[in-house]
Amino acid sequence: MQQELKEKIRALPLTPGVYLMKDSLGNIIYVGKAKQLRRRVQSYFVKSSGHSPKTRVLVSHIRDLEIRRTDTEFEAFLLECRLIKELRPAYNRKMKNPEAYTYITIHRARDGLRYLTVSYNPEDDHGLRRFGPYSSRGTVERAVDGIKECLRIMCSSPAGKRGPCLNHALGRCMGMCAGGSAAEAYEGIVNRIIQFLEGSSTEILEQMDKRMLDAAERFDFEAAARYRDEGRAVQYLLQKEKMISFAETGHISMVLEDMGVGIAKLFLIKGNRLLLNHRLSLPTEGAAEAIQAQEIGKLVSAAYAASGADKQSAITRFDVDEAQIIYSYLQSAAACCCPLEEAWLEAEADPSALAEAAARLLQDQVRLAVLEAAAGDVEAEEHASDEK
Repeated sequence: MQQELKEKIRALPLTPGVYLMKDSLGNIIYVGKAKQLRRRVQSYFVKSSGHSPKTRVLVSHIRDLEIRRTDTEFEAFLLECRLIKELRPAYNRKMKNPEAYTYITIHRARDGLRYLTVSYNPEDDHGLRRFGPYSSRGTVERAVDGIKECLRIMCSSPAGKRGPCLNHALGRCMGMCAGGSAAEAYEGIVNRIIQFLEGSSTEILEQMDKRMLDAAERFDFEAAARYRDEGRAVQYLLQKEKMISFAETGHISMVLEDMGVGIAKLFLIKGNRLLLNHRLSLPTEGAAEAIQAQEIGKLVSAAYAASGADKQSAITRFDVDEAQIIYSYLQSAAACCCPLEEAWLEAEADPSALAEAAARLLQDQVRLAVLEAAAGDVEAEEHASDEK
């Protein structure tokens, strides 16, 4: 590694941000994010057997870098997503194949029945319903196979050919391939699967959990372990669908993240779009808190008006990544979050509703700060006792 690059890495801050790796021609070949920039970038140049072959090839081409600092790790995640989408760096595509997204499709075959399939090119798929995109192909395939086997719809008969298939004899197919009442019952099962993938029912997951427990009680631990893995894969489908629904329906959230020393970051998020990113001082007394709540209401209202009320377009692959980051962030305890009604943000709306929501957010932030301080004191005491 060149001495100039070594010195640049040594001078990097221990703060959140995004790093942009460059080759000998100055082209940006990789974009990454970090909670602590110096430690993350240094890790690339430490000789380690843990580095993948792709990472070693990337490092061999790095000749320079630049950084974009952010106030929080959350902002670094979002900035990384946006830069990858804009710049399309060569090694981001190599490290994570952009074509690796997978879909679950419900389509109708020649025999008139609906079938559940895994597809990889939705543009060429003319199914009745499509769920996804999902980023883990193997997990989706495992989940779909688990659902089919658990519900006994793993038919091995070619579409359009009538008669019981081999899997029917093995107990893995309920016999819809032979028509009659089994075919009618099968259509009801497909409806249940659709409800499950939509997130309106967890019955199938409960049925799969019961199958796992039954196998364990029979001391068939190999089958129980397989059923457990299939159940986890199915849970992954539900989590992803919630994230995609979160982005598509445009849920609006006001978020406050404490940065320490009386400073916080205020975010306004609609779906997977960040509408406001504003640093503000936290109030230290009750009267100031009421004034601050009103100011937050004005900031949020102005940001929403400036963004326009356009409807979220079809979810893209990059949207899935952003939705996952934002959804996970809002579900965590790292910051205080308050959902907002769209009516509160309209131009003619009464500002008091927004101010009240902001006041609740500030109060939640104070409680979270107290809890974090208490947790820090406990950790310090435990550390001190360990040293004695």
